[in-house]
Amino acid sequence: MNEYTTKSINSLINWNRKVMVYENLSGTIGNTPLVRLNKITAGLTGTYYAKVEAFNPGQSAKDRIAFYMVEQAEKKGLIKPGGTIVEATSGNTGFSIAMLSAIKGYKCILTLTSKASTEKISLLKSLGAEVVICPVDVSPEDPRSYYSRAEQIAKETPNAFYLAQNFNTDNAAAHYHSTGPEIWKQTEGKITHYVCCAGTGGTLSGVAKYLKEQNPAIRIIGIDAYGSVLKKFWETGIYDPNEIKPYKVEGLGKNIIPSNIDFSLIDEFIKVSDRDSAIRARELASKEGLLMGYSSGSAMHGIFQIQHELDENSVVVALFSDHGSRYLGKIYNDGWMTEQGYLLGNESETKVPSINEWEDHEHYYSYESVKRRYRTYYRIYRLMYRKYISQTKKSLGL
Repeated sequence: MNEYTTKSINSLINWNRKVMVYENLSGTIGNTPLVRLNKITAGLTGTYYAKVEAFNPGQSAKDRIAFYMVEQAEKKGLIKPGGTIVEATSGNTGFSIAMLSAIKGYKCILTLTSKASTEKISLLKSLGAEVVICPVDVSPEDPRSYYSRAEQIAKETPNAFYLAQNFNTDNAAAHYHSTGPEIWKQTEGKITHYVCCAGTGGTLSGVAKYLKEQNPAIRIIGIDAYGSVLKKFWETGIYDPNEIKPYKVEGLGKNIIPSNIDFSLIDEFIKVSDRDSAIRARELASKEGLLMGYSSGSAMHGIFQIQHELDENSVVVALFSDHGSRYLGKIYNDGWMTEQGYLLGNESETKVPSINEWEDHEHYYSYESVKRRYRTYYRIYRLMYRKYISQTKKSLGL
């Protein structure tokens, strides 16, 4: 029996000796593993780890904030027995809230944008939540937006409380008290870079605050989406609605400025594309066996964007916020990937194009690509209908 097998068996025996019994599922939230990244980071300088939040019972980092915010609201008397919890969510927070509502006996109403995946919506409904779908391409102030609808529902529903994860600072506090200390302990204080996607800002700022208190030299790298206002606000302090554009990644970026983001803690902000995020997520699955969510691919791509500032002493931790099973109809579906123009036309159904191949590949929706297809279609149309066009011109005396 080799040394590796012996160590594995001993670890399993020791684990089995620690009988874990919990009063309910909420007791299993937190203490997620730190997993070293090996193949995907081959050739990069430094040591790389993933904080895999999919090991939470609700398969995302949002379990932490949902539990903490609900507990704090109960202590303050904001949520009464038999009450209703209302929230605007991209899906993961909603799942965590629905899970806790089921455990604690609350009703749950969630507003989502139409960008949410079918899998996420089905999961929420399976936990007994009422789901209200709102248009994605409206301003936050629009009464149809998922923020406005959540506020309205909370006002109209008796004994209801709106958690407001974007502005409830218990969001960031949850990560300050749990995720941050875990990462510091797991790296034995050796972490040099923390890479995290910016959405509500709780996971980014809560962890950043704790880590900076331990070692101010730790660099905090925020990841944003093209189409989000966050990076521009960090750079200029100006909220620019012209930055807002549709994008695909869920749980990344914002068209508002959440109260949970402490921009002073962020050392660098990087924007990543929908395509790069999807490709990196699929690479994590094929190379590391980590089936992670869409935004985890965003965080992974962020690592490659900062490789020029890393050395052999760098210890980089990227937070992977949720599990990939919620994106089987999107980034892990070859048909969807092809429709978006993210896979090369000559690729097999299972092979993901490398990033180097993408450098020379013209994006399916780029201006030049669309213009070329238009010209092709136009030529085909003219050849097919030349006779009818001629007859129409004659009839009109042209």
